[in-house]
Amino acid sequence: MSNPVVAAPLTAVRSKRIESIDLLRGTVMIIMALDHVRDYFHAYSYINDPTDLTHTSVPIFLTRWITHFCAPIFMMLAGVSACLYGLKNGRKALSFFLFTRGLWLVVVEIFLVTLEWTFNPHYPAFILQVIWAFGISMMVLSLLIHLPRPLLLIPKPRLL
Repeated sequence: MSNPVVAAPLTAVRSKRIESIDLLRGTVMIIMALDHVRDYFHAYSYINDPTDLTHTSVPIFLTRWITHFCAPIFMMLAGVSACLYGLKNGRKALSFFLFTRGLWLVVVEIFLVTLEWTFNPHYPAFILQVIWAFGISMMVLSLLIHLPRPLLLIPKPRLL
């Protein structure tokens, strides 16, 4: 005697993520990837500044120019995500998350990114760039969220 297999009804699983945030974050990462690999495909980018109109082409200029918007947009999205995380999990959990994530970014920048730039495991100097600044900003934000909102001059967000 065989057991009949009962099929469960298929229902769409709805993600709790906001797709527009993920879409914008992905677009920014693609644009940054274009900027980072540009130097490997266009040797003159090493010699000349891609934003110097006397030594560059329009496509190279535009790929470099548009990347100036990436870091601010990425940081704005981090702030939006932090706000949403805080609304869902509370201030204490948000503070811990921001501090640990920021610390992780600083460690990655100091040890991993510096190693990738220098290929020197003895670390004669540390290279601190954008990822480190994001990490420090998150760590500072983890402390600032404990200040009273009037002091920060930001009204409390409300759920829609």
